[in-house]
Amino acid sequence: MQAWIDFAMGPLFAFSLGVMALGLLRHLVLQLDTLFRRKRSRLKYMPWNKMLHDSLEWALPVRHLTSGNVIFSNASFVFHIGAILVPLFYAGHIVLWEQWLGVKLWSIGNGFADVLTVITILAVLVLLVSRIAVPRLRAISRNSDVSLLVLILLPFISGFLAAHPAFNPLPWQTMFLIHLLSAEALLILVPFTKLSHIVLIFFDRISEIHWQLRPGAGDRVAETVLGKEAKV
Repeated sequence: MQAWIDFAMGPLFAFSLGVMALGLLRHLVLQLDTLFRRKRSRLKYMPWNKMLHDSLEWALPVRHLTSGNVIFSNASFVFHIGAILVPLFYAGHIVLWEQWLGVKLWSIGNGFADVLTVITILAVLVLLVSRIAVPRLRAISRNSDVSLLVLILLPFISGFLAAHPAFNPLPWQTMFLIHLLSAEALLILVPFTKLSHIVLIFFDRISEIHWQLRPGAGDRVAETVLGKEAKV
């Protein structure tokens, strides 16, 4: 078992990190190529003030947290905080970042990491239940959306259990290996799923000049969504 753990923390982690980095870099290069080579003429019409306003509204989504589906919106906001802070700044993870990237990060305390992990798990469960139980969200959700949330749960739950043997129903090495493998599976999937908005979120903010539907696409989207809702 220790040999598998060493492999997961060594070559497999490096491979997973490389796939994620190269995949996100590809997304970034393609977006920049589209923006600056094919749509350069539109940049002079860029509504910079609106883009800045939209970016700040996304970073501090006060209005979105108090309107619409409040529970879903708040759960999504909390999830994003936990999904950033715990993987990057948990003391046990920093060892890997220093080993493979040579980057020394400050760490959050174990107590705060535990609280944040539990809150993140609860937030993901709320998102998962909402996508299954709320008709409006179920209508626009795909099986991959639900599967991705389940996969996101695995490294958080297994990591928490591995760090707290009193609650761990499995041998520590087994749970730790589950944590490593599920986290690395997520890293590999980042460029191929909605998680790629790690780098694509900026281009969403400038969608007025950058993102364009093909002719007739709006009608097809409306037909698909209304068709799904009609079946609910």
